[in-house]
Amino acid sequence: MRGQTSKPKNTNNLVPLYSVADGSREGHLKKDGSAEPFRSGWRRDIARLIHCPAFRRLQGKTQVFPEGDSDFFRNRLTHSLEVAQIAKSFAIRLNSTSEYFQPEDQKIIPEIVEFAALAHDLGHPPFGHNGEDALDGEMADYGGFEGNAQTLHILTRLEKKELLDFSEPRVKSTGNVFSDNRAGLNITHRGLAAVLKYDNCIARRKGERSNAGVQKGYYYEQKELVSKIKKSVLGSVYGGEFKTIECSIMDISDDIAYSTYDMEDCFKAGILDPLSIFSLDGAIYKKVVGTINKRIKKYYQDINVVVDETKVQSVLFGLFSELFAIDEQESAFLAKARISRESKKQQSVLAVDRLSKRLARDGYDRTALTSQLVQRFMDGVEIIPHEKFSQLHRARLKIDTFVEVECLKNITYEYVIMSPSMQTIEHRGKD
Repeated sequence: MRGQTSKPKNTNNLVPLYSVADGSREGHLKKDGSAEPFRSGWRRDIARLIHCPAFRRLQGKTQVFPEGDSDFFRNRLTHSLEVAQIAKSFAIRLNSTSEYFQPEDQKIIPEIVEFAALAHDLGHPPFGHNGEDALDGEMADYGGFEGNAQTLHILTRLEKKELLDFSEPRVKSTGNVFSDNRAGLNITHRGLAAVLKYDNCIARRKGERSNAGVQKGYYYEQKELVSKIKKSVLGSVYGGEFKTIECSIMDISDDIAYSTYDMEDCFKAGILDPLSIFSLDGAIYKKVVGTINKRIKKYYQDINVVVDETKVQSVLFGLFSELFAIDEQESAFLAKARISRESKKQQSVLAVDRLSKRLARDGYDRTALTSQLVQRFMDGVEIIPHEKFSQLHRARLKIDTFVEVECLKNITYEYVIMSPSMQTIEHRGKD
């Protein structure tokens, strides 16, 4: 199942991964950067983000379980911090191990990846997808609403940090002409590029969209800004798909955190334990299989792979295989016990059930499992090189690892997030 990629012939002739233009900002800095030569523009971006209200508001947004159920469960703020840790580690790892980032001028700047991960959920609305649908409906005549587009909008307009011209009032209105001189947090163009997950301009009116539902991308009003960002990052006009290496690292880090830590929260809540995953309703497995195959078709067009329910069960068994290995003492006892083969089989099942429930209850065991899973998934990354722009090299999970991550992620989604009790909460939020 593993995908094979080859190094393009002209990779060694690529321009440096970063240029001075990457540090461009829409507005002028209030404080001259030369006064603090020890602090890079990327560190400044992170500082501005961490101190802004939109970042703090993430603590009130649900990850899986509503706030107030327990102080253990993650919210969007703690989730973003975990994604940032994984993403920055990825960047450091790739700089050390990948052939594409060995030349000194091709090293990834970890702080840009960290910024993207910290910022990736800023525009995520309360009440999940139902909240997004409700807001999109309300904004139908003004370009709609979409979480990723809103993230860019918050960073570049809504946050109250700097203006495009400090000598002018924040906004001015002359007749029917409205001029907006807000610069938001005034983030570097490379930092903004790292959160640009979908290179798609959302139509101004809902009726102008190519298909129904929430459209992923960036708002029409920021079309000109996105063009500037692309030119700063690539140094020239490029008509192909735009997604930077920092953005792709953030994206897979989000999936890894989502798949492992959300399941840990479900274990802690007592909703799931590893063994119970194998006895879920067949309809859930069908939905999981359907989602995984759609995503494989979208992201792995170079690989012909189809997943079925048997494959999902096999993947889950592999991930939790240590649970099904009874310790030596219990195994020896069962071997010597004067009981029937059927009784021994039942005792083995009970032993596995005890181990599974203990893992769900015991904090040490849960932490060890999630740590092992994160490490396993980080080991399964490959780079799809871009022949012309190293800025557009793409990090992705190898197909086997991708299927593992998707199995965990979608089982949590279908069994917990889409459960009637959780949907009731989300539908109330939509109202």
